[in-house]
Amino acid sequence: MDVTQAISGRRSVREYTEEPVDASVIGNLIDAAIHAPSAVNAQPWAFTVVRDQKALRRVSDGAKAHMLATMGGNPHADHFRSHLRDLNFHIFYHAPALVLISGAAQGPWIVEDCALAGENLMLAAYAAGLGSCWIGFAQAYLNTADGKADLGLPAEWDPVAPIIIGHPKSAVTPVPRKSPEIRWVG
Repeated sequence: MDVTQAISGRRSVREYTEEPVDASVIGNLIDAAIHAPSAVNAQPWAFTVVRDQKALRRVSDGAKAHMLATMGGNPHADHFRSHLRDLNFHIFYHAPALVLISGAAQGPWIVEDCALAGENLMLAAYAAGLGSCWIGFAQAYLNTADGKADLGLPAEWDPVAPIIIGHPKSAVTPVPRKSPEIRWVG
């Protein structure tokens, strides 16, 4: 698969089979992630792989409570609250694995660096026939002391990209794209 096919075909997957993702496959995805560019070649990322479903449930519950307590006037708050209050809603969609990319070194561009690594990981997952989804619901909670403790993360790490990985239950349909606004200078 060429990179254009991966870019245009990758979708956020939210329904997975129970089939586990082999550790060597996750290793290959992380290898793709570390080939991302980073500011001044700092490569500030660290990876936490979670395959324990009890740990994922614990983080899901903690993240839901944290979001409900802190979301304030978010424009999507009403939509989010209905999901977050649902005891059966699992923010990780019962995916067999979570790969959390954290900034392990301080620097002004760790978020951008880790996001670039995350995109590489998701494209590599798609090319390997896997689904992925960046779980924004987990981000704020994982940056709290309780969230870091749930996964045993060092206090100095900054969790940036919680990405679930798994075998999709079915193909995800393409989402229409808006025409970009483009301004040419020169």
